[in-house]
Amino acid sequence: MPRSASPARRNLLAPLVLFGLALSCLGNPAASRMAMAQSAIQAAMERRGPVSADKRAELYEQLRSQAEVLQAQAAIVKTVAKLIGPAVVHIEADVTNRAALQHAPQYGRPRQVEESGSGVLVQFDDDHYVLTNRHLIAGAQPDGIDIHLADGREIHPEQVWDDVETDVAVMAVSAPQLVAAPIGDSDAMEIGDFVLAVGSPFGLSYSVTYGIVSAVGRRGLELGRSGVRLQNFLQTDAAINPGNSGGPLINLRGEVIGINTAIASNSGGSEGIGFAIPVNMFMVVARQLIQNGEVNCAFLGVNLDNNFGPAQAAEAGLPRSMGARVASIWPDSPASEAALQTGDVVLQIGHVLIEDDAHLVDVMRLTEVGKQIPLVVWRNGEEIQLTITVGDWDDFH
Repeated sequence: MPRSASPARRNLLAPLVLFGLALSCLGNPAASRMAMAQSAIQAAMERRGPVSADKRAELYEQLRSQAEVLQAQAAIVKTVAKLIGPAVVHIEADVTNRAALQHAPQYGRPRQVEESGSGVLVQFDDDHYVLTNRHLIAGAQPDGIDIHLADGREIHPEQVWDDVETDVAVMAVSAPQLVAAPIGDSDAMEIGDFVLAVGSPFGLSYSVTYGIVSAVGRRGLELGRSGVRLQNFLQTDAAINPGNSGGPLINLRGEVIGINTAIASNSGGSEGIGFAIPVNMFMVVARQLIQNGEVNCAFLGVNLDNNFGPAQAAEAGLPRSMGARVASIWPDSPASEAALQTGDVVLQIGHVLIEDDAHLVDVMRLTEVGKQIPLVVWRNGEEIQLTITVGDWDDFH
C-alpha cells in the first residue's frame, strides 16, 4: 500500500500535476481547444443561465457578507431619517390675496389659491419656530397657514416674518411636545458631503431623498420675479421637487444645514440640480427678523472698484482674480477705524473668501450689525490681518 505524501511533498506535487496537464494540452491542440470550449460554455452558462446548487449557495454567502457592509452604512441614513422626521412639517397656505394682486380684476369672488410645501421645526431662545421659504407663504395671513405636524396635528403660526431678498420666512409656533431639529454649520459643508432632503414633494409628506453637496456658493441664479437678490446657495443632487420648498437639507449628523428653495429643471421635476439656502445665512436673517422685525444692513464704509479684474489682480501681485479692491473709504466709518487703506484688496471676511465686489456686498448685508470680525486684505504684495466692528447702514445714511 503506497504511503501518502507528506504535506510538503503534496505541496510540491500539486503544481507539477497542473503543469503536466498544461503540457499535455499544449502537446495536444485538439484537447486544448476542447478545454477552452468547455471553459467558455461554463462561463456563459453561469453568466446567463442557472448555476449549480453549490455555486448558488456560495454566491448567496458572498452576497450576505457584502450586504452587511452596505447595511451598516445605510443604518446611518435610516437613523437620520427617524430623528429628523418628527421635526419636518407640511405647510398649506391660502395665498388668494397674493394671487388676486398678480392678476387683473375679475367679477365675483376670487377663487381660493393655495401653496403647499414644507418646513422644519427648530428651537432657540426657548421658543419654537418653523423655518420655511417666503415664496411659499407670502401673502397669507397666519390663520390661513396650516402647519401639519408629523403626528397628525394641525397648528397655525402665532406670528410670521419674511424677507424678500433672501426668501427667508420664519414662523413662531407653540404646541405641546414639539420636536425640534438641531441646527448644524453650513460653512463646514464641502463638495461631496452626503446630505438628505426631507419634505413633501407633490404633496407626498415626509419623503426622504439622498445625495451629495454638488457645489457651494452658487450665486447669480435667475429665479424669475421672486426678488431673491442675496444668494449663496448650496447645490445638491438629492432629489428636490415641487413641494420640497422650505424643507430641510440634513447632514449625516441629523443637523439642518440648509433650507431647500429652488431647482433647475426643464421638466418641472427633479433633474439632479437643487438649491438650498445655507442655514448659517438663513439664521442670521431669521434672528434679525424675530428680534427687530426687519433685517438690518451692516455697513463697512468703503467704495469698491468694480473694474477690478484679472489684469488688475496680476498687477497687484495676486495669482488670479480674487477679492474686492477698495477704491475709497468713508471718513469716521468702521473701515476707517480698522485702518483699511485705499488700494487694499479684501480677500476674506470672517471665514468667507471674497470672490468679487458683488460678493463682498452680499456678505456684508448678511453680517450682524455690531459684530467684530477679522479681515484679510492684500496690501503691497502681502496679506494683512485686521479686525473690524461692523456698523449699521442706517447710522451712515
